[in-house]
Formats: sequence, C-alpha cells, structure tokens
Amino acid sequence: MVTTSAGILLYRVDLDGGVSALVAHMGGPFWATKDAAAWSIPKGEYDPAVESPRDAAKREFREELGLEPPPGSDDDDAELGTFASSSGKRVTVFAADGTGFEVEGAVFGLFEMEWPPRSGRRQSFPEVDRVEWMPLAEARPRLVAGQRAALDRLEEWLGERRNPPRPNSS
Repeated sequence: MVTTSAGILLYRVDLDGGVSALVAHMGGPFWATKDAAAWSIPKGEYDPAVESPRDAAKREFREELGLEPPPGSDDDDAELGTFASSSGKRVTVFAADGTGFEVEGAVFGLFEMEWPPRSGRRQSFPEVDRVEWMPLAEARPRLVAGQRAALDRLEEWLGERRNPPRPNSS
C-alpha cells in the first residue's frame, strides 16, 4: 500500500524579487545533527478514503507547526502536484502565499519512539525542531530529495502567474 501525504509549501517574494520558502527541519535524534536533506515541507500522512489532500495539508500544517495556515492555502489553483520519494511515499503539495506569515509562536507536534534503540524506553520528540524562511536556492539541497521537485514546480507556477500566456493574435 502506497503511503500518501499532503503539505503546504508557503512562499514569499523577497524585496530583491527572489522567492523564499518556509521549510521545517525534521525533529528527533536521527536528524539532530543533519542539515543537508534533513528539511521538509510541513506535511503528513492521510487516508484518501477519509480526507482530501487539501484538508489533510491544512490539518498537518496545524499539527506540525501549531499555527493556522494562511488563507491562500484554500486557493483551488495552488496544487503543485504529487511527488514521489525513493521510499514510494507520495506527497501532494499545495502552494500558498506566506507574505507576512510569522513563525513566532510555533508549537511543534510530538511523536513517540523507542530511544535509545533497543532500550525499551519510549521518549517524545518534536516532529519539527525549527522552521525557517529560506531562498529557494538555499532550501533545495536542504530538503529531502523527493520534495525538491516541488520547489522547481513552485518556480514554474509562479512564473506562469507572473507571465500568463498571451492569446494568439493571428
């Protein structure tokens, strides 16, 4: 069975005209000392028989960051696509304008796991241990490999919105 996830990729246009994305560093002891390929779009799993990808993306955003997603996450035209990871997990990503979105006050959701391994002890860790706005070029190598294509698609989508195709005048 394929695991399905959904997430919201917030973006903002910076003063220099560049684009930044809000990305989250994965929490827990495995990721604590890693930076490259250790960041993610705020996202999580859902059951497609019970929940739509967009509803799941908004719910997961709230659960992972403890913050409400911005109103732009309701836009029907903001689905960037579904991207597959090497594990086979499929992530549907929605773009939303995060201009003015502040991450202060974020309260990260928790997960529980056995730690240290084979110790029989269970500990809680944050799903995300920090969240940052990063220029796309900086975010790309830091995102897990399977999500990098979402940044490429975000750039294409923003370009299409800035420069819509002109009707044929012939």
